[in-house]
Amino acid sequence: MNKYKKVLLSGTFLSVAVLAACDSDIDVDELDEDDLNVGDTDGADDGDDADGEDAASSGDGSQLQIGTGSTGGTYYALGQEMANVISDNADGVTVNAVSTGASNENIARVHNGDLDLGMTVHIPALDALEGIGDFEGQGEFDQFGYMGYIYPETNQIAVRADSGIESIEDLEGMRVNLGPPNSASQSASLMILEAYGMTEDDIEVYEEGFGDGAGMLQDGNIDATFGLLGLPADNITELDSQIDVELLSIDEDALDTIEENSMYERIVIPADTYDFLEEDINAIAAYAVLIGSNETIDEDLGYEITKALYENASSITHNQGMHMEDTDNLLLGNEGLPMHPGAERYFEEAGLLN
Repeated sequence: MNKYKKVLLSGTFLSVAVLAACDSDIDVDELDEDDLNVGDTDGADDGDDADGEDAASSGDGSQLQIGTGSTGGTYYALGQEMANVISDNADGVTVNAVSTGASNENIARVHNGDLDLGMTVHIPALDALEGIGDFEGQGEFDQFGYMGYIYPETNQIAVRADSGIESIEDLEGMRVNLGPPNSASQSASLMILEAYGMTEDDIEVYEEGFGDGAGMLQDGNIDATFGLLGLPADNITELDSQIDVELLSIDEDALDTIEENSMYERIVIPADTYDFLEEDINAIAAYAVLIGSNETIDEDLGYEITKALYENASSITHNQGMHMEDTDNLLLGNEGLPMHPGAERYFEEAGLLN
């Protein structure tokens, strides 16, 4: 068992992942505010100012933005708390969390200097550097640096228990929510479908965040929803309190295909993760990491942000915040990614880098 799997199976991580997916017709380097699916930020978990207004990315170290994810997802809620922790503990710095299309959008906007910080799965960040995957044909996106580990990414595929859907193959012809456009969730979902010989043409595609997708599943408007979440996911627990749900498992052949053609790895969601599970669920996993702009965040500011976040992570109440308290894991997901100079200085000072 490699280090990655050992980490995912540690006591602090019950998780596993079934990463959500779909294709994106949007050219990453052509994205602008109108294309980027930036949700309105008037919810309690958006991290914006109390009056709901978005903060402009100033790049002067006083007022910054962190890109999170869709409302109802882990990034959205956790990113709000991360923004507050940094704001409360870094002198003269205010960080506002904004809803976005998650990983891919955050990478593109941090690279362009439109966002200062972003949450992302580590795999699309690696793809962005090389101009492959969802970033193929868009050039290299390299104006960002790794600033630390957040939590192990897990994706789950939820269906109604009374739907008659017992496997991923059964999704053919069904109404399926794959996650927001231009997100790592959507890309991973498509990869899972492709492992079963399906494409988005074989299903009726919906492109919503998991919160909206869960509501649609509850109301009977879709048949399944993919979500890239933490584990256990509050969204899943809440959904189970409203309707009887089940999670779909990825079979061994599909897992082999995914591992052979991507950097995702198989993992098992233990049956005791949720009350409704009767058996373990096979899935795939990755890391959520924080990235920072090389354009708007200089070394000193990057150092202050990293120090403020990781030395005060214990004040985060979201259940995924505990992963940022474990100093042994703060560099997970950094392999192959450029380190932001400020974060590098902090991690060296903390004795985590040679």
